[in-house]
Amino acid sequence: MANSWQSTLGKPGRKQLFIIIFLLIVGAAAGALILRGGSSKKAVEGGGHAEETAKGEDGHGHGKSAEDDGHGHGKSEEGGHEEASAPKGPNGGQRFTEGDFSIELKLAEENGEPRFKAWLYDKEKPIAPTDAEVTVTLNRPNGDQQEVKLAPVAGVLTSQQTVAEPHIFEATIAVQTPKEPYLFTFNQQEGKVNMTDAQIKASSITLDTSAPESIRSGLQFPGEIRFNEDRTAHIVPRVAGVVDSVSANLGERVKKGQVLAVVSSAAISETRSELQAAQRRRELAKTTYDREKSLWEQKISPEQDVLQAQQALREAEISVANATQKLLTVGASTSSSSLGRFELRAPFDGMVVEKHIALGESVKEDASVFTISDLSNVWAEMNVPARDLQQVRVGERVVVRSGAFDATTNGTVAYVGSLIGEQTRTARARVVLPNPQGAWRPGLFVSVEVLASEVISPVTVASSALQTIEDKPVVFLKVPGGFVPQPVQIGRTDGKRVEIVSGLKAGAKYAAAGSFVVKSEQGKGSATHTH
Repeated sequence: MANSWQSTLGKPGRKQLFIIIFLLIVGAAAGALILRGGSSKKAVEGGGHAEETAKGEDGHGHGKSAEDDGHGHGKSEEGGHEEASAPKGPNGGQRFTEGDFSIELKLAEENGEPRFKAWLYDKEKPIAPTDAEVTVTLNRPNGDQQEVKLAPVAGVLTSQQTVAEPHIFEATIAVQTPKEPYLFTFNQQEGKVNMTDAQIKASSITLDTSAPESIRSGLQFPGEIRFNEDRTAHIVPRVAGVVDSVSANLGERVKKGQVLAVVSSAAISETRSELQAAQRRRELAKTTYDREKSLWEQKISPEQDVLQAQQALREAEISVANATQKLLTVGASTSSSSLGRFELRAPFDGMVVEKHIALGESVKEDASVFTISDLSNVWAEMNVPARDLQQVRVGERVVVRSGAFDATTNGTVAYVGSLIGEQTRTARARVVLPNPQGAWRPGLFVSVEVLASEVISPVTVASSALQTIEDKPVVFLKVPGGFVPQPVQIGRTDGKRVEIVSGLKAGAKYAAAGSFVVKSEQGKGSATHTH
């Protein structure tokens, strides 16, 4: 009886066990389908943002770990951002899935050229690269948009264009298969410098906006301040003598006609004596002529006596004029209390810049005893290479800057030499500069900038905004949460503003003063970035 009960109970137990096992298998299969469908739906609804919370292991989706490529992406970097691991494909790229279809995208570098590579799957099985068209559209922070098409290369979809750095962009993947199109999106933030508004303010970083601005481009030449040779005089006695007195000192300002020194000269004494003798003969000849003329008019003397007296008077006048001219030629006065006294006078207002004379000294007629220069205006001289002569012309505006102190002044090109030096292959040019305060001293080295025509550049930034990364000029663009380095091509500059030829649009906000702080932070975050 007991055995029969046990047997009766045992049969229904085995049937129930089979039913339970069957239900468990069916439930597991249904659960797997539900989970797979939920994952696909999440990818589609999120726009395929597999990288919104994370990027590839190397930040490019290169499919390498941070340790493999040295980028350090995927790790928490100082000044960078920490990202969680993202879905990966078998080739190490980002995996985007919708239903049974999925695409794996990887930003890989070959020979230093970053390119996208893609693999397609249908129900986890690879699809031939020729069975679909793939296009990746990149939208960068500066407003530029790049469309990258992928084509089969060695059995792998590969982008035809390289993906320029920095790899900071929002991307859209468009896939066209024979069945239906697919669309996925993701973003890349490699090289971004995370800084809050409080950190920006504390670092004294000034934000500015790129805008059109007029820029005066020009050529710069090294130059030197020199005396205005048209207003510089070398005083020489022009007669030999002995110095009786010196009244002008080195560095003294003198007026036109002011006595600089007095020289006693035997030659001057002889000339003055000759003049006085000629003057006496002229007086006698004049008296004789007047008497003979009066007698002739009274018909007492013949006309021949009048003519002889007239001839003697003319000869006496010539002797006086000759002696007078000798004195004027050497700069001596025709009358003096001393026959040999000879005064050296200033030819114009100026400064005594050289002095080579002393009391009691014997001087020669050709000795340069004083140099007087009018320093109210000076010359800025420069050497212009032959290739730049077409842009340096008489009348062109220039800006002269001192190399020793903070001073600038404006002027115009007054002279450009017609000859090119055989050794230097340059031509001499000069600018006449007003110097009322005497700040522009001869011998001072200066920089002469010849201003070209003034043009309005459509995009300019402050000069302080330019930084250099890997020998390329960049501007740090302001983006939500920090800055991103934007490579630019620069053009003309006037020292304050720089023309941006490409890489930036008008209206973009960037780091101006203090941009070096952003570069420093960017350098910390990319210390392990080695492409």
